[in-house]
Amino acid sequence: MKKVNYVLILPLVVVSGLVFANLKIKEETSKNSTSKQLSAAERKVALKNWEATPDGVKYKKWVATAEGEKVFAGTAKISRNVKDYKNMEAIVTALSLPKGSLLGFGLMVRISGEDYILAFGPEISAKNFWSFNQEFEQLHSLKVNDKIIIKSHNVSHAPKYAYPILSGDYVERAGTIIYERAPRKGGC
Repeated sequence: MKKVNYVLILPLVVVSGLVFANLKIKEETSKNSTSKQLSAAERKVALKNWEATPDGVKYKKWVATAEGEKVFAGTAKISRNVKDYKNMEAIVTALSLPKGSLLGFGLMVRISGEDYILAFGPEISAKNFWSFNQEFEQLHSLKVNDKIIIKSHNVSHAPKYAYPILSGDYVERAGTIIYERAPRKGGC
């Protein structure tokens, strides 16, 4: 009987030891991986170093092109509304993103005469790879020329895209909220 107890308890001790060791390793790596904030001077040096790389040179050339200037002008046009998280009236111009886009699910919209990419992120749920994310279901009911109200916390740009990129945080159609991004958990 004693041998049976030892045989049953030994694997339990080994497994709990491995779990405890794994937790310790995760704690140490998370403590080590937190990076400190860079000072303004350090950021300036890092930016200069990045601008000297091939990607940095390519980006600087794009900023100086007519396409880059158009994107920055569009960004400036709505930057105050984005900063203040204000309503922006938009018209849906396309139900898909430009060809080759890697932004996930999104739409093309026109705000004050300028075209923008309205990106919502990946449509596949992180919890289950095979099930599609249901939070975008009502967005699929939108049609071209629908008038919507958008709120966004972020507008960005990339040389790959000829339009500014708005992150879709809130969408309303005919007074009904059809999408609102869930707040982040455990962070800022």
